[in-house]
Amino acid sequence: MTDAALGDGSTVRTIELAPDDAGPAVATLVRMPAEHNTRGAVLLVHGFVDYFFHTELAEHLRQRGFDVYGIDLRAYGRSMLGHQLPNFVTDLATYFEELDEAVRLIRVEDGHRRLVVLAHSTGGLVASLWAHRLRADPPLQALVLNSPWLDLAEPWPARTVGSFAVRLLGRVAPKMVVRAAAVGAYGPSLHRDHHGEWDYDLAWKPIEGFPVRAGWLRAIRHGHRLVHRGLDIPVPVLVLHSARSLLRAPGWTDDAMSADTVLDVAQIARWAPKLGRRVRTTAVEGGMHDLFLSAPAVRAKAVAEMDGWLDRQVPAETS
Repeated sequence: MTDAALGDGSTVRTIELAPDDAGPAVATLVRMPAEHNTRGAVLLVHGFVDYFFHTELAEHLRQRGFDVYGIDLRAYGRSMLGHQLPNFVTDLATYFEELDEAVRLIRVEDGHRRLVVLAHSTGGLVASLWAHRLRADPPLQALVLNSPWLDLAEPWPARTVGSFAVRLLGRVAPKMVVRAAAVGAYGPSLHRDHHGEWDYDLAWKPIEGFPVRAGWLRAIRHGHRLVHRGLDIPVPVLVLHSARSLLRAPGWTDDAMSADTVLDVAQIARWAPKLGRRVRTTAVEGGMHDLFLSAPAVRAKAVAEMDGWLDRQVPAETS
């Protein structure tokens, strides 16, 4: 099946998953092949309140010789089913099923020997935990993390006492809303109907986001603890993040267009070395939370940094 929003040549495949706590579940794998594949495949993994719509980035990677895949995880984007709470799970390892199957399709059915995973924010946390689990026989050659969520961007009391409370609440009342959906600085910075330049489905990625629920936040904080103890990702890891944060802004400002308004970049820089054996961390001046949705000159810098690193890790094959 094709997806008109992604352009000609794209295909969309539904991945049937085992039923989870909410019932039936699916994931969705988008494929955008290169005209001349010389590099293997890139799998894009989105963040929270997100889905795969990054056609500009995909086109760039296709021109660089990669077949591009994007996955919409269960209860996200194209994979959202009517009975599901949007973006909700109580264990991040739940997502390993769809990542495993996506990689099987890419490597076994489509025949790619080389795979790069490019993951953003919450997806960066999930992909890191997934890569650590597969460290004995990694199915990927490199991992690129775009502003990965490695800690809670809140003051010390919220990260400690608050996280302990969430751990208890998430066990007994996992669906309880601990933070309501609200329009902040980030959503209006992206969509073209507000201050951004991007067009995407506002039902799947609403400007105000989705509510944060206790069970989901409990799962996130468990993932953070695992990172802080130290992972052992054996493949090279590139961590990209903005050079500065602008947190807890009550609404949109011009400054929101050149800072991470979601995560604390100092936390990313602090915890990135705990991901594995070979981690490179680079700050991108003027970047927003999703660096590849930043202003044109800024995302060009992020792309150039990624390109140079990938050229060393996954060079083009010559016939």
